[in-house]
Parts: sequence; structure tokens; C-alpha cells
Amino acid sequence: MNEALSPLDLDFDRRHIWHPYESMRDPKPAYAVASARGVRLTLEDGRQLIDGMASWWSVIHGYNHPALNRAARRQLARMPHVMFGGLTHRPAIRLARRLTELAPGDIDRVFFSDSGSVAVEVAIKMALQYWRARGVEGRTRMLTIRGGYYGDTFQAMSVCDPVNGMHHLFSGAVSEQLFADRPRARFGEPWDPSDLDSLKDLAARHRNEIAAVILEPVVQGAGGMRFYHPEYLKGARQLCSRLRLLLIADEIATGFGRSGELFGCNHAGVVPDIMCVGKALTGGYLSLAATLARPHVAEAISAAPGAAGALMHGPTFMANPLACAIAAASIDLLVESPWRERVARVERELRKGLAPCAQLPQVADVRVLGAIGVVEMRRPVDVAETQRLLVERGVWARPFGRLIYLMPAYVMSARDLRQLCAAVCEAAALQSA
Repeated sequence: MNEALSPLDLDFDRRHIWHPYESMRDPKPAYAVASARGVRLTLEDGRQLIDGMASWWSVIHGYNHPALNRAARRQLARMPHVMFGGLTHRPAIRLARRLTELAPGDIDRVFFSDSGSVAVEVAIKMALQYWRARGVEGRTRMLTIRGGYYGDTFQAMSVCDPVNGMHHLFSGAVSEQLFADRPRARFGEPWDPSDLDSLKDLAARHRNEIAAVILEPVVQGAGGMRFYHPEYLKGARQLCSRLRLLLIADEIATGFGRSGELFGCNHAGVVPDIMCVGKALTGGYLSLAATLARPHVAEAISAAPGAAGALMHGPTFMANPLACAIAAASIDLLVESPWRERVARVERELRKGLAPCAQLPQVADVRVLGAIGVVEMRRPVDVAETQRLLVERGVWARPFGRLIYLMPAYVMSARDLRQLCAAVCEAAALQSA
């Protein structure tokens, strides 16, 4: 049995380990986790927390799932890793087959990488190489919508929201992309075709500069947790087809059932040219992502002469066998389960449990879609104080900006969901009006 962390260990963490989006000068408290099982985190001091974040939306089946543990042990005994350059293996082939079976339309080419941000980088590289391979120069820019988030690497960062994202911190160093107004029509509300005007205008004016349109289907994730009308996505697909632009769908947050459909694109019945998946791909066990493409994209790139016909990317841990084996088992576990009913049940509980927040004067909006629940405050949330209160109430959530939100595992019980929501409502009530 491992010894518990000492105060010296935690002090070392505070002084020497950089946590995500955190300052080293005065970091917010980091709660030490000893173990995790089901939907609960056990802290070093023995307290148990219901995890409302599914570890940044990835642990969709809960922690320490027996089926995924078995898959990990079996693959670990055979081969935890081998390079993918010049070699292949069963876990990669099995996972690629499962992904192409589930992906929309004729998407059937798979490039594995090691994180969601890198999957977006690869997607952008695909788009750039596609036009270069076709002998078209000058198509080097991405068109997207404001309010998006695509990751923390440089090309991914360049298409994040230019005001509220991190783009402004690196101006002059990241590529300058094109940003249309974000959709006004929300999911479930009446559709307004004029929502597409800004996207259409930019696409028409910059058509010869644009390599691809990149969107988060239906759900804008870490850029603001907004849910927009599926008709916008459908209109974007039609626009790209008419102007012969590529459409990239970032399904890293929305893939594998989070929004109530297997993929966000399915809400609109559209097939992107390139699609990124990650986060829930391995059920939260290991970092793995994939960029999928339709045949015409892969064939155009591959038809370029010489070395230009190769997709110029190759991570060291590409198609890691251990991660691929767990991912394939996670997908099997998902599709063989009543995941639609589970996500619908989570949605009902979130709607009911978060509804009282809408009556608070300090709350600007409450919205729910699938296994995503969002309370948007009128002012920025005091993250450290809000997390302290939530931990005292036995739950874990990680607010950011003006948002207190939940993305629980699909297997969470109604009782646990009610406790999560009650804690969030209390935290919201204590924010300044």
C-alpha cells in the first residue's frame, strides 16, 4: 500500500508542478486524489467526491471499469507499445475498423495521434496538403465561428475564439484565421437562416484563401458551452459543398454520445470531409485521438508526387497498442450498452436539478443538452472558493470563466446526479449578483 501524500509532497506540488491554466506564483488549491472507482474520486484525506466532470469529459463509463481493465491487462501482457512507422498491430486495425463503421457517411481513412489538439493539427495539415496536392496555391487559412475552442497547440489555438480564447496572448505568432459571427439560434429553438449570413459572406470574400471551414458540431465546448441549431451545421455543409471547401468537424468533445447522438454531426445528418475524435475515445484511460477523412481527401493528398504524397506527421506514440486496445473495448462497451437511454436520463436529471438556478438574479442562463449541464453566471466565477464549497458538498466540478457546468459519466445514478445539481445550485446562489 502506498503511503499517503505528506504536507511536504503537497508543498512540492504547489511550488514545482505547473497545473493546467494555472499560475506558479499563487496557484489555486489542488486536491490530492488517492483512487477512483465508478463515478467517485477518493481524496488522500478519505473524502469521496461525485465526479461531475468525468475527468474533462472522457470517463464516460466511470472509473476502473472491469471490461476496460481486462482489455488493458491483456494488451499490457502482449505489447504496451511499438512504433507505428513501418509496423502495425491488431489493436490499431480493430480500432480503425470500429471507427470507420461508426463514423458518418463514407469517412473511412484513419490517422492516429496522441491528443485532441494534435488531432486538430493533423486535420489542418490534411486540409493544407489537400489543396497543395491539387496544385492550388494560396489556400492556407481556416474559416470558423467565434466562441470556439480547438486545443492548445498553435494551429488549434489559432482557430479558438480570438477574444475570449488564448489567441490574443500569442498574436503575431499564430496564424491569422477568419472568424464568422457565432450562431444566435440555439438548439431546440426556431431556426433563423440569417444566422449563416456572416459565414457565407466571409466564405465568398475569401474563397480563394480558405483551405477549410472548421466547426465544433452543435456544441461549442470550452469556448463557452453553447448549443447551436443543427440547421447551422447543415447550412455550413451545403456552403462548403457549393464553394468546394473542406469541412472539418471537431468531435473531440461531442463524439461518443455526449450530446445525445453518437456524433454531433448526426444531429444535422451531415458528413464532414475530416473529423477529429479524442477525449472519450479510450473511456478516460489513456491519451489517444484520431483524425478521420473521406476517401477524396486521402486520395488527393496521396496522389501528390514524391514525398509530398505522404501526410507529414508521425507522433512517437501514434496508435499506441495499449491505448488502441482500451479504446476498441470502450467503443464496444458503449455501443452494446443502452447509451441513448442513459444519456437521455442524465439530460432529464440535469434539466430538473439545475432548473432552480434560472431563478437566481446572478444567473444569466441555464442550458442542458445530452449529458451536458451549464449554469452561466453574469459575472466570472470565483473558482477556488466555488471548488472549496463543492468539495465540502461531496462533489467535483471545475468552473471556468462565468460557467459552472457538469459533464458526468453516462452511468451516473439519479441520486448522484441530484446531489451534483443541488451542490451546483448552492454554489451559484453564493456567487455575487
